[in-house]
Amino acid sequence: MSTLALNNVTYTYKNAQRPAVSDISCIFEEGHVYAIVGPSGSGKSTLLSLLAGLDLPTEGEVAFNGDSLAKLNLDRYRRESISMIFQAFHLFPLMTVIENVCFPMELCGVTPKDAKPRAAALLEGVGITKEQMGRFPSKLSGGERQRVAIARSLASNAKIILGDEPTGNLDGANTQNIIDILCSLAHDKGYCVIIVTHDMEVADAADVALKMRDGELRVI
Repeated sequence: MSTLALNNVTYTYKNAQRPAVSDISCIFEEGHVYAIVGPSGSGKSTLLSLLAGLDLPTEGEVAFNGDSLAKLNLDRYRRESISMIFQAFHLFPLMTVIENVCFPMELCGVTPKDAKPRAAALLEGVGITKEQMGRFPSKLSGGERQRVAIARSLASNAKIILGDEPTGNLDGANTQNIIDILCSLAHDKGYCVIIVTHDMEVADAADVALKMRDGELRVI
């Protein structure tokens, strides 16, 4: 079972007057959806960067399966153990949909021949048709591009998904579709899904809703 744990984590930016993240202890486990809400400047994005291994705490530790990220190969951790979904999708514009999903598998050493059928299965699983798989991302709607981004996040077999405002650019119907997909991944397939969001619809659907304010994290 993959878990992420924060143990008395504090992070202070250089020359900052106060910590962006202040003495947080929390455990994130597989099979659950977590939503982290809070006003701009509350520390949500910094916390997500710490979970992703993009930064290391000033004090305390972030641990993956009991091992401190400070002792792990962070490039490998980000490549194999966690995946991210962004508000702006971050798909490669000059790659087709299926090539976008094949890309992370090929980075992990999967041959293009083996990657393509698995990518197609992942895309079908989030409602992308075979015809759409051959399109470039610009030819898809926002909701469709986010579904492609989710499929790409599954390509590495990482069981922890970090979402940075994944519904921020979507309308109500597409927001609900993305929520349903992410909840299904957690509840039916055992993923740990952690979403930073301003969207209370996402927070209401989560198994655990947390609120950040002034760098502190509390259960709502």
